[in-house]
Formats: sequence, structure tokens, C-alpha cells
Amino acid sequence: MEERSPPDKGELEGVGGIRNTSSRLRIKKFSSRIINWQRRHGRHGLPWQGADAYSVWLSEIMLQQTTVVTVKPYFHNFLERFPDVASLAAAPVEAVMQQWAGLGYYSRARNLHACAKAVCADHGGLFPASEAELRRLPGVGPY
Repeated sequence: MEERSPPDKGELEGVGGIRNTSSRLRIKKFSSRIINWQRRHGRHGLPWQGADAYSVWLSEIMLQQTTVVTVKPYFHNFLERFPDVASLAAAPVEAVMQQWAGLGYYSRARNLHACAKAVCADHGGLFPASEAELRRLPGVGPY
């Protein structure tokens, strides 16, 4: 099998909104190539893959500026202590910081805690579905 690089995001530049059939087809083709590439060459079996929104969000925050090898044990321990967004929101910030100790970039932990509180207080414990609502959460911004 020929080794291929993942599709270049530049393939979609100039598409703008998904207004016409040609644009939709290009996006569909691009998406398909990315998915197929990940299935062949990407990482598999990570504890947060195919998980609930809370676990995926937690992993995304932990993986900022930190390697997968480092994050894995912290991820498991964090989930044991705070198994869902409600338990994280209810915890004192000191407990969150203690559980985070060793991962560095401690503002991530403070934002994680503030975000969990906002998700519970403002969204009934469920992560918002829209990008606009997600971006209003503490610690969430453009990627």
C-alpha cells in the first residue's frame, strides 16, 4: 500500500460556506480522506476515543502542551476522582489542582473547573451542541 500524507487543509480554502453541490462534494471527499488516513495511520485504543463528551473534553484539555504518554495515567486517575462533569464542578478547586499536580500549565486546571461549573449551572450538566455556546465556556476558544 502506498504511504500517503493526510489531506492538506488548503484543499478547502476558498470554499467559504457550504452553499453549493460542488463545495459539499469537495468537503465530503476531503473528510473521507482524513477519516481513511486516520484509520490506517492514526493512533487507536486511546482511552478517550469513542468516549462520552466529558472524557473527550477532559482529554483535549490535558493533551494541550502534553504528550499522550504523560496524559494517560493522569486521565485515568482524574476520571476515578471526578467521573463526570457534575463531580468535577462540585469539587473544591484545591482538589482539582491537587489531582492535576504534575501536568503543568495549571491555568488549564482552573479553566477546566470553571468550565465544568458553567456546564452544570448554565447547561444542565450537558455540553452545549453549538460552537457559539461552546466558545462562551471558560477556557474554550478557537482551535
